[in-house]
Amino acid sequence: MTSKLTTVLAAGFTAALLCAPQRPASAQDIEAGRVKAQPCAACHGADGNSIAGTIPNLAGQTWRYIYVQLKDFKEGRRSNPVMSPMAVPLSKQDMIDIANYFAAQTAKPSTFKTDDAKIKRGKAKADETLCAMCHLGGFAGQNEIPKVAGQQYEYVVQQLRDFKARTRTNDAGNMTSVAQTLSETDIENLAQYITSLR
Repeated sequence: MTSKLTTVLAAGFTAALLCAPQRPASAQDIEAGRVKAQPCAACHGADGNSIAGTIPNLAGQTWRYIYVQLKDFKEGRRSNPVMSPMAVPLSKQDMIDIANYFAAQTAKPSTFKTDDAKIKRGKAKADETLCAMCHLGGFAGQNEIPKVAGQQYEYVVQQLRDFKARTRTNDAGNMTSVAQTLSETDIENLAQYITSLR
């Protein structure tokens, strides 16, 4: 086999491994995560459905996104006065287990009172900025891109403001770039639209 062909085959095999779907978490993995996630319940809710608008829902989030955010808090790529110290003692397995637990939970619809006119403007802005290219249709998320459908309104507003202000930068520049194009009204309308999604 030629060196060039070997390189091409190796690259193809590596790409296939990276793109292969992860095996679903077993009931045992989810139970391990439930136990490890108990300290999280005070803010995120026992089932990952937060009751505070400033705290994100984790229920039904992609496990990979939760894992990456915990890792970023632990390693200082993302900072929060509560989450950063909570993540420091977590092992890789702890983070995977917690992420799998919350990903397996059912997200509840937001109780935030949305405004139909703002939702309409938010959808138009989402279409204009091609949000679904990364967050997918219905804003269901994928891999390291979060599910944002039904997320807490105040949390979405704050994250978009943080990306715009470049105080949150653990996004490889994608959200930071998009947020630069948004006005405060755009941010509020987008958050209304995202929160309204089921």
